[in-house]
Amino acid sequence: MNKNMSNTDKGIRVLIAVAIALLYYFDKIQGTLAYVLMAVAIILLVTSLINFCPLYKVLGINTCKLKK
Repeated sequence: MNKNMSNTDKGIRVLIAVAIALLYYFDKIQGTLAYVLMAVAIILLVTSLINFCPLYKVLGINTCKLKK
């Protein structure tokens, strides 16, 4: 797995995950929607921690600036 995410991309993913967690914590989202969004938040956090997004690989996207 090669790194394919920039620091900006990782920061945005973490902010979205925190926002979803806060919405859940303050009961703004409930039920099935809450579970689906929390799963998305977990996926965003994991991909930002490992610096690799499998969907980016499939689509051929690379936001990481590689040194040559």
